[in-house]
Amino acid sequence: MLKTTCYYLLIASLFLSFAIVSCKKDNPIETPKIPVPWDTTDYLKINQLQVIGSHNSYRLKTYEPMYNFVQNISGLLPAQYDPNGWDYSHLPLEEQFNDYGIRSVELDIYNDPSGGLFYTRRANGLINTSLASGVAELEQPSMKILHVPDFDYMTNYYTFVSALTAIKNWSDEHPRHIPIIIHIESKSDGVTLPGFILTVPLEYDAAAADAIDTEIKSVFGEELDQVITPDKFRGSYSTLSEAAENNAWPMLGDARGKVIFVMEGAAVDPYLAGHPVLENRAVFLYADAGDPETAFVILNNPVADEADIQQAVAAGYMVRTRSDSNTDEARTGDYSGMNVAFTSGAHIISTDYYKPDPRGVAGDSGWTDFQVRFPNNELARINPVSAADKQGIGEIKE
Repeated sequence: MLKTTCYYLLIASLFLSFAIVSCKKDNPIETPKIPVPWDTTDYLKINQLQVIGSHNSYRLKTYEPMYNFVQNISGLLPAQYDPNGWDYSHLPLEEQFNDYGIRSVELDIYNDPSGGLFYTRRANGLINTSLASGVAELEQPSMKILHVPDFDYMTNYYTFVSALTAIKNWSDEHPRHIPIIIHIESKSDGVTLPGFILTVPLEYDAAAADAIDTEIKSVFGEELDQVITPDKFRGSYSTLSEAAENNAWPMLGDARGKVIFVMEGAAVDPYLAGHPVLENRAVFLYADAGDPETAFVILNNPVADEADIQQAVAAGYMVRTRSDSNTDEARTGDYSGMNVAFTSGAHIISTDYYKPDPRGVAGDSGWTDFQVRFPNNELARINPVSAADKQGIGEIKE
């Protein structure tokens, strides 16, 4: 009897051991992740930083035959369609992040709920080129990315979702990165030429405003864990402006690996409608200091707007400005705007020239080696206005 009992106990023991090994194989015990210790700069608020961003970050140079054609008819077009201001190009976003330390990008989006609105490039008929783009992505319902319909459509990313996916993939591979600020310019403008049928962009309505959030969530997840949203920032404050003026910005250590969306343009009013102080929205808006929905302010002329920039920064708002525009500085080598942008305390300094135009190496090209970068090629730096008393505490990394 004892032998039989021992025999069954042995069998049971072997079975249990096998079961435990099998469980371990199917459900391996993960090694606990050791938190990365914060350095001194991680205790800065994110509004105590200054970063360089790219302007129209998705954009490739205009299709050359179209560029030459627009040069010839520029007198017929409104001033904002001056082709001289189109003569620049950008690298894919991953290269901007990795090789040039860009930490803010700008994406121009157009509403296309049925798909196909921008598949046909109607101005191509003016240069004897096929009107059909041949781009399958443009046939699908989604927000589209381009600069000027029919004329300036070359891009690294045809859809909002494809650009966001590139950002999300890079972010996942660099979980300690400084928060990426994604500037959305929602557009509904197009070109009109007498006697020609050109694409008429759509306005934004409530459904289109909701679609912006839907597309963001399709990439970053329904809970937006990787996104600093207006609700998360506002917390217990009643308005976003109140939160900004009480310095409710998160510390860098808590904001690493995250993104922030900020929007201007045609979708602003429908996006805000029904969502006071951007409640349950994914995206901040550029608005006026003091307005209940304001945490971000856009003042694009650092020289003319210098006093307003400094005032907004001192009040607690995050400010975006530009160091150059319309390729002018790259042609003249004028650094005065960049220098004022740096000292103004603006948090986001947008440029088309994180790398010099390659034509600048030729002395007679009409271009210079103009390049926007912080002293000592710093990735980011401590803000000279909002963190004047924190200078020298350490290098901001990643």
